[in-house]
Formats: sequence, C-alpha cells, structure tokens
Amino acid sequence: GNIEISIINAVAVLVIACPCALGLATPTSIMVGTGVAAKLGVLIKDAEALEITHSVTVVAFDKTGTLTEGKPELVNFIAHNNNDQAFQYAASIQTTNEHPLAKAVVKNAKENNIVFLEVNDVQNIPGFGIQGVINGEKYILGNLKLLEKNQISTVEYDEDRKIYLESGHTISYLANLDKKEVTALLVFSDTIKKSSFEAIKSLHKNGIKTVMITGDNLGAAKKVADALGIDEVYAEVLPEEKSQVVQKLRAKGLIVAMVGDGINDAPALAEAHVGLAMSSGSDVAMHTAGITLMRSDPLLIADAIDISKKTYRKILQNLFWAFIYNIVGVPLAAFGALNPIIAGGAMALSSVSVVTNALMLKNWKRKI
Repeated sequence: GNIEISIINAVAVLVIACPCALGLATPTSIMVGTGVAAKLGVLIKDAEALEITHSVTVVAFDKTGTLTEGKPELVNFIAHNNNDQAFQYAASIQTTNEHPLAKAVVKNAKENNIVFLEVNDVQNIPGFGIQGVINGEKYILGNLKLLEKNQISTVEYDEDRKIYLESGHTISYLANLDKKEVTALLVFSDTIKKSSFEAIKSLHKNGIKTVMITGDNLGAAKKVADALGIDEVYAEVLPEEKSQVVQKLRAKGLIVAMVGDGINDAPALAEAHVGLAMSSGSDVAMHTAGITLMRSDPLLIADAIDISKKTYRKILQNLFWAFIYNIVGVPLAAFGALNPIIAGGAMALSSVSVVTNALMLKNWKRKI
C-alpha cells in the first residue's frame, strides 16, 4: 500500500497505545485519597495500608484510651484496717507508673495532700501491676491475676469486689507480699467517648464486625461493650496475648484492623492486616501501625475505611477508562480510521479524565 498512509496509521497506533493514563490511574487516586485522609486527621503511612483497609471485615479495639477517655478516676478506696496509711502506700508505689490507673491514684493523692513515701526496688509487671518496697516491706498493686500469681487470698474483700464488678468498675488490689494479705481494694471508673457510639454504629452499618480486646476485668469490659453494641469481647487479656487473639481472628479468614494506643497494643497492631494507632498513645504504637489517627476520635476509624473504599473504587474506575480508550482506539488506528491528531487528543483526554476522576475524591464527606 501507500507508504505515506502506512506511516500515518503506524504513528496513530503508537500515539493511541501510549500508557500515560494507565500509569496515572493508581498513583493519582492514592495521592488524592491520602491527602483527603490527612486533611481529616488520618495519616496513612503507605499505599499498602490504604489499599488493604478497604477490605477490612472486622475491627478489633483496645478499650482504655481508645473507646473510653483513658482518664479513669478513683471512685472508691476500701481498706478494712488503717485506711489513711493504706492509701498513702498505694499512692506512693504508683508515682513512677505511667499506667492510666496509676495516674488516677496519684492525682487523687495530690488533691488530698497525701505525703508520698520513698519506694525502693520498683518493678513494673506488664499486664498485672507493680511491685515495690516501702519501709522494708514488699507491696504489690495490681489486678486479681497478680494476687493469684502470688497466692494471696482476697476473701476478705470479695463482697466489695462483687458489688463493683457487677456495676462495671475496674478493680485493683494493694497487698503486702511479705505477709501475704490484701491491704486495700481500689475502684476505678472510666467514661466512654461520645464518638465511640457513632463509630461502632457506622462500622455495623457497613457490615463490619467489632471486637474488644482488653486487659481489664470482664465486668468492666462487658459494660462498655454492651453500651456500644460491640459484637465480641476478649477480657483479662495479657499484653502478649493480644496478638494471639488477632491471629485467631485472621485464622477465621477475616481481614483484621486493630486499633490501640499503648505499648501493650504494639504486637497486636503489627499482627493485624492493618494497624490504626491513636496519636495520644505511645510512639511505639504509632511506629508499628500503618495508619495514625491524629485525634483520639473513634469516628476516624470508620472514616479511614470509607476513604480507602472510595479510593479503591476510583482506582478501578481509572483503570477501566485507561483501558477502554486503548481497547477502542488501537483497532481504529490500526485500520486507518483514526488520524494521529485525533489519537493524540484522545490520549490527552484519557489522562485528563483519569486525573479529574481521582480529584473528585476531594469532595468526600463523612456519612452519618
């Protein structure tokens, strides 16, 4: 045939086959999606975290500081003998402890002008409590498991414990380790975040299962879970056991997102398909998680999942349009039905349409 027409048709094929739109389809959507999330207060570490989040089927929550305010208050202190001295000992041993319950005790002590005593050989026992020496005697302060571990009977305080557990309070004990006896019972209460209710409701609305994994007692955990409508509760879980619970969820074929804020949550955040850390928590948790929530607002979890879904949808739409231009245009150009100028215009239009479609993500709004 005519060499001139052949060259024109070959050029038209090369122009229409240009993969510019295909190369822009995914990165533009991810760029806009992460930008929208960041503006909202959701920092997404990498594209992988954004892409996985859209397929999450279960969200596992830590309780304290995630679903609750994380600022528990000491609502009662029960010591059957020498109440003032017992409280002084309890407050003194907690001065070096960063746990929210410890801070509540110290705060209460300062408000009541309690004089702190010198505490030696302080040892934090993750998942259980704390140990120290006061006036030459060893004391421990922590949960029931800590006392059982040290074979200390709680019979004297069982009635008090039962009353407060039924009302959903968190319980700790102060005990003399040398004498193997309980000195006092501490009762704490924490407030559920207002946004937690809307967050759980939003997740359920999107067909996502919710789970709570906490080291707190079953009574306190159930009270929060029942109030929020959480589907499943794992209570009295030790720090190293949290990741095992996540493994069990993954073994069921579920795509797991773990939400936490403490050092104890880091292994579980790493084990989940995607980890979400509250910025109000520890640096270790934020470093481990793929997504960081810049506000302690559980609603951001539902937002992050929704933005991920919208971004993934935009990626699929962009890939469709990028391919459809080529699928239609290449045969036309090969058969000489497409001028190179029109082919160039079509490819420019395909790139513009892909970028414009991705930019429409900026119109994302929270559904409540």
